[in-house]
Amino acid sequence: MIPYLNLKKLNEPYQDAFLEKTKLFFNKGHYILGDEVLKFEEEFADYCNVSHCIGVGNGLDALVLIFKAYLELGILKEGDEVIVPANTYIASILAIMNAGLTPKLVDTNLLNYNLTLDVLQQQVTQHTKAVLMVHLYGQVTDALKIKTFCKDFGLLLIEDAAQAHGAKANNVKAGAIGDAARFSFYPGKNLGALGDAGAVTTSDPKLAEIIRALANYGSHKKYVFKYVGMNSRMAETDAAVLDVKLKYLDEDNAQRQKLADYYYTHINNRFIILPKRIKDECNVYHQFPIFCQRRDELQEYLKENGVQTLIHYPIPPHKQECYKAWNNRTYPITEMIHQQELSIPMSQVVTEAEAKIVVDVLNSFR
Repeated sequence: MIPYLNLKKLNEPYQDAFLEKTKLFFNKGHYILGDEVLKFEEEFADYCNVSHCIGVGNGLDALVLIFKAYLELGILKEGDEVIVPANTYIASILAIMNAGLTPKLVDTNLLNYNLTLDVLQQQVTQHTKAVLMVHLYGQVTDALKIKTFCKDFGLLLIEDAAQAHGAKANNVKAGAIGDAARFSFYPGKNLGALGDAGAVTTSDPKLAEIIRALANYGSHKKYVFKYVGMNSRMAETDAAVLDVKLKYLDEDNAQRQKLADYYYTHINNRFIILPKRIKDECNVYHQFPIFCQRRDELQEYLKENGVQTLIHYPIPPHKQECYKAWNNRTYPITEMIHQQELSIPMSQVVTEAEAKIVVDVLNSFR
């Protein structure tokens, strides 16, 4: 079986460096918010070309903290409307609601499945105060146009860059496009830890200061609490791992882009639709989605022929049981995506032989 994602194989090249890092910080005896976290924060901020990076416990917390910090600054107030793509992963919506804000779900488009400027222009109202731009599947699309629009209309632009480590728009990296961005370092991400971890990037010093306090129980100084905060801190172990892997991120992304090129060149089946291809710098291929009206049949066929796949995602947020009040809503493009999307193996460790098998099986589906 060709696995959808082989985490063991993906991390093997770094094993010796991981062990050496672990030994170093273990001997220091400083296990929370120590040198490894600070070092990674500095290096990831430099990588994204922003002034600040704040390591936190996970990607969901990172986004909640951004919104809560803007509430503390008075730039947002409870109940304000945040536009978010309806086909995003549910964490994007959970973060908005957990911060006491109101998500406005909007449909996307059939070309790249992300928020576009024309959709945004139609959906903004007097109640809209922020836009959450999700770089779904690892691709950055329409980002600078959306940034200009948000600036002109006085809207906050927040990036959900959980899947887009290293992607660019006109040489501006994800994480530096909006007013702030959240990243996830879940193990399966392009830049993944061994446990759960996340980060916020921004060039706003006041925002960064508040987020850092909020993530530490609301405190800048031990036992002195300025804000009603939370406990969300990146582990030293994960920071050490991320520091090692960051040096190879661009190289790893290039391998993903090479695999994507092979898929685009060789997949040829009238029952399968490929996403519109965009410039490599704009897409780091966290996933390679394909679309098929007989998606479930195709997934079973691939499984029978030794290829593991995943669906991103089988049920859209507005049809989930936890959001019963939304269940009667209709977002046609979002619903089509969730009915037809299938992600095929995509990582820097997929071999040429494995890629050929994937393509051959896809092309033989009838």
